[in-house]
Amino acid sequence: MADAGLQLTEVDVEIKTPDGICDAAFIHPTSGSFPGVLIWVDAFGVRPVTREIGRRVAAAGYSVLVPNPFYRVGKGISLDPSKINFKNPDDLAKLRPLMGSVMAPGNAEKDSGDYVAFLDAQKEVDQSKKIGVQGYCMGGPLMMRTAAVLPHRIGAGASLHGNLVSDKPESPHLLAPKIKARLYVGIAASDDARQPDAKGKLSEAFAEAHVAAEMEVYPAQHGWCMPDMPIENGAPVYNAVEAERAMGKVLELYGKALK
Repeated sequence: MADAGLQLTEVDVEIKTPDGICDAAFIHPTSGSFPGVLIWVDAFGVRPVTREIGRRVAAAGYSVLVPNPFYRVGKGISLDPSKINFKNPDDLAKLRPLMGSVMAPGNAEKDSGDYVAFLDAQKEVDQSKKIGVQGYCMGGPLMMRTAAVLPHRIGAGASLHGNLVSDKPESPHLLAPKIKARLYVGIAASDDARQPDAKGKLSEAFAEAHVAAEMEVYPAQHGWCMPDMPIENGAPVYNAVEAERAMGKVLELYGKALK
């Protein structure tokens, strides 16, 4: 839930891009000007739980943009995670064109510029402060790509249960030399088990590039920050305690790097 204290305003906005019109939620304290924050959501799109994450960040004193990353495919795309089975080829077929539309080379970089330009044009955003970016699942690598393409503007970035290392040119560990932001990377234990060498490669890349980064493995499953994630193998994916800890780490990062 959003913190008590600051009254919030939440509006649906449209952002013109070269590839179409992106629908987004813009959430900010009702009065005043604050550092901007961009939230890259997971593969299920903008939905009530991701809007609530936006409110939580806004209530801490930030002006937050939560864009529909799949706007190239359609407006208002929102999926129910409890109805998606990753072992079902038909379900995966629904996700691939959505994820592909934003993950394609160059798309996130173009979008990042448009989203940050939108934030900087709002009176509720303090342009004298750096911008923060946080990403969940597929949004983790998108956060890295944002920080790499806009190093002069992005001051802090957080990846939570995001995919860390791949063999593609836009893999996060290869982008490290371009990043100037302070970073926080929260890794799910289940992801760490599948790719145990990823954190080492990423840590080494950050160290070589002199990127200030904190990284830790959470005792949780991939997707642990999202309350609408389904039961898997008889246990809930969502972990309220660890989700709260992750949010605390993100807000701590922003407090140090953006204010």
